[in-house]
Amino acid sequence: MNSCRRMGTARWTPVIAAAAIALAGCGTASPRFLSRDASVPAGGKYQLQGIASYYAEEFNGRPTASGEIYDMNKLTAAHRSLPFNTIVKVLNLQNGLSVNVRINDRGPFKDDRVIDLSLAGARQLGMIPLGTAPVKLQIVQLGDPVQ
Repeated sequence: MNSCRRMGTARWTPVIAAAAIALAGCGTASPRFLSRDASVPAGGKYQLQGIASYYAEEFNGRPTASGEIYDMNKLTAAHRSLPFNTIVKVLNLQNGLSVNVRINDRGPFKDDRVIDLSLAGARQLGMIPLGTAPVKLQIVQLGDPVQ
């Protein structure tokens, strides 16, 4: 039996379950934590490596999980567990391009993804033609965990 089933994530809220799955290393291509511990410390010590994707027209103008209206032309992103308004540096490991984005939504909802970027963020990383890219995330400024 795989450890994901033993954790009983179905009883947890989606955000907590997603964070627990990521921390436990469940899924097909789980993200790899590079920090000493898997918590979310301030000061840029949190680093996560995995696959980024982006979302655009289909969600443009719709509310995000934070209540903000999604604008595909702003530098925003969705992350499973980081507090809203956290600023994250996203580095494209294929081409060395980076961008700072603000977390204002929840996701991504595919096991192998660590962040969903807005169209503007994806453009700055040069990932539009492919749709995904291997990235490294680092916290620039931690948002308020109490919303």
